[in-house]
Amino acid sequence: MKRHKERKISYFAAHITTIVSVSLVLIIVGVIAMISVCGASVGRQVKEQIELNIILNDSVSNEQALGYSEGIKRNRYVNTITFISKEEAMQNWTRDTGENLEEIFGVNPLSPEISMTLKAEYTHVDSISAIVSALEADPLVEGVARQNTQEIVSTIDNIENMSIILGVIALALIVISFVLINNTVHLSIYSRRFTIHTMQLVGATNGFIRRPFIMGNMWSGLIAATLASAILVGVRSYIAAYEFPLLNRYLTWENVGLIVVGLFIFGAVICSVAALFATTKYLRQDYDQLFK
Repeated sequence: MKRHKERKISYFAAHITTIVSVSLVLIIVGVIAMISVCGASVGRQVKEQIELNIILNDSVSNEQALGYSEGIKRNRYVNTITFISKEEAMQNWTRDTGENLEEIFGVNPLSPEISMTLKAEYTHVDSISAIVSALEADPLVEGVARQNTQEIVSTIDNIENMSIILGVIALALIVISFVLINNTVHLSIYSRRFTIHTMQLVGATNGFIRRPFIMGNMWSGLIAATLASAILVGVRSYIAAYEFPLLNRYLTWENVGLIVVGLFIFGAVICSVAALFATTKYLRQDYDQLFK
């Protein structure tokens, strides 16, 4: 009776070790995934702030300019578009410079303008240049003013490079975590290697023997994913509420949900595969090899 109780305690302790080890690994993987998502969100936001100002000819009326802006809006590369009439352009000029050009020249010399931002997929230097060239080819357009896109693109490249580095680190962690989890699961099954051999002697099939070990460790992976997800969600909620409110914009709950689902899948799969490898090893060993 005492030996049976010790065996149960040892088995329970082995699963606790597995759960804790897998939870720590999943927390690290989850943190890197969240940082990568934030980096991608920041990069996209920066890209979609690149602005092009289309200056139309003096002869273009507000009605023509408005119709032209509606036509541009249908292009797939447009993110947002704002029409600025001659009157609004004059008000902006007066506000910024303090000069009233209409009083000086007797007429409003300013042209209607269209301010537009591009979708992130079209913010590469070559794409922007092609879009500007296409816009300037229109007879209604006098010119297109754009920001210093080289500096913005350089910032974006730095963010993307950081995301690549984080991705490599995450991949390395996945490999390391598999080795660590495999060793942990291996140790938990090692204590029951004689049970596996006994089941073989009474005629149990390999699939029948593997099933409880794989299912037990799969549940350990799911429990570990639950703990890791709860910690990550709690930390994310605290930081977003008290330390960094903008995190709600960069790391949405939809993205957090996808990361949590990924952790559950990763935890269950990696523990199940590790249990499969470990049980297969002992199924192939004879009795004498079990003592090594």
